[in-house]
Amino acid sequence: MANEDLGRTLRRLRRLAGLTQEELAERSGVSVDVIRQLEQRRKHSARLPTLHALANGLGVELTTLLGDPPGLAAGGDHDGPRFVAVRRAIMPPLWAPGPPPPAADFSPDRLRERIADAWTHYHAAEFDTVMKVLPDLIADARSAAAGSEAGRADGFAALGKALQLGGHVAVRMGKTDLALTGLERAIEAAERSADPLLVPMIVNSVAWTYQRQGRLADALDVAERAAGAMQEAGHTGTADGLKVWGGLTMSAATSAARSGDYERAAGMMETAERQAARVSKLPAGTDHRMVSVFSPSSVRIERVRLAVQYGHSAEALELAEGMRLSKDTPASWRTWLLLDVARAHTDLGDAPGAVRTLESLRRVAPTWMQHHTLAVAVVRDLWSLPNHPPGLRSLAEFLGIVA
Repeated sequence: MANEDLGRTLRRLRRLAGLTQEELAERSGVSVDVIRQLEQRRKHSARLPTLHALANGLGVELTTLLGDPPGLAAGGDHDGPRFVAVRRAIMPPLWAPGPPPPAADFSPDRLRERIADAWTHYHAAEFDTVMKVLPDLIADARSAAAGSEAGRADGFAALGKALQLGGHVAVRMGKTDLALTGLERAIEAAERSADPLLVPMIVNSVAWTYQRQGRLADALDVAERAAGAMQEAGHTGTADGLKVWGGLTMSAATSAARSGDYERAAGMMETAERQAARVSKLPAGTDHRMVSVFSPSSVRIERVRLAVQYGHSAEALELAEGMRLSKDTPASWRTWLLLDVARAHTDLGDAPGAVRTLESLRRVAPTWMQHHTLAVAVVRDLWSLPNHPPGLRSLAEFLGIVA
């Protein structure tokens, strides 16, 4: 993987983890000389196994080391006007006047539908579209929360979901501190709503943000405590409640795996998959776009992802074989599954299998694949092999690896 920012990112993540180069070398199994050359940008490339090892040693996802496209361009202290509007919506100016009352034609149901649509765009990686509509969604939700007493609880619920989405967008921009500010405000709004599932849903987003900051112990703790509280309160007896509990459990498992306890993570995932089978047997919930993604197929996708990330590629292919995806599985999860299967084939030396899977990924999500650093890394590794399987040149040309 050639990446002019790889060394800078590696150094930043290592320092955030509080590790010396020697300590990272010991934790990852990568020589300190390679780490030093990468950080000093005397070496601009590394093969996937090396990148996997460095990511595991740092306790982050591989994509955190490589970069997270498809995403949004942001740099330094100067963000584009669209993100400035999002930032201002999450954090209104100090001493600004309160929100205006809702317009005469305001509809709580329509606001909820608009927020659900924005979440659909987010899961499809259409981040520019989300940023365009998000400031108005947050403003309208604030107005609803400040409106008549009869509609105030619904307004606070809408505000909680809109601010939660703002937090997710901020994470994608690499602004995790802004994300946590937005999520804290989302929880405050959720606590004033009538929805008992909203706070634990947002807590799951907090856990994800902690993961992105490398705060794995904090992420594991908040996710486990929120999941346990849901069970104690009896909130897992509905489809929506079980989905929220499942999302928290999967998040806790991810944190455990990144902390080096893969066996504990695998056990959590097995429990989650058994519980996910109950979702279809419970009374139908609300709009699935407004609750956590949790189904047998989504749990299996995450199990595949963790298995690949932590060096269990054969297990990953066994888990992926014959999978039937549920209709509510977001497109982004489907594409991740194909990329993880391609990674597993590559790790096991099955270049033809990796190419076949990448060809499927290209058919399903060509734009997503073209801009994803990990897809490029897999194809670069395959291209470095002495024998190229059929179809590899077309993929390499598509991704701009060869002319």
